[in-house]
Amino acid sequence: MKAIEDVLYDLVLPIVEDEKSLSVQRLASLDEDEIILTIYAESADIARLIGRQGFMAQAIRQTMSIGSRVMDKRLNIKFESY
Repeated sequence: MKAIEDVLYDLVLPIVEDEKSLSVQRLASLDEDEIILTIYAESADIARLIGRQGFMAQAIRQTMSIGSRVMDKRLNIKFESY
């Protein structure tokens, strides 16, 4: 089975322009039932990933939540630029 970070990376890769600037990392959480993933990319790519009124971000979160339900975990996805 693929790691959830890899699945998220593969999901957002076609959306960004510079794939070298894309990074998905899993952050530590105090709650063992929560997975925190952070997408790091350039600001233009983050704007594209969030989309107008957050529609793309919501779609990414909904798509990824399907896999997290199978694992009985809550998924928290954050978008950050550098």
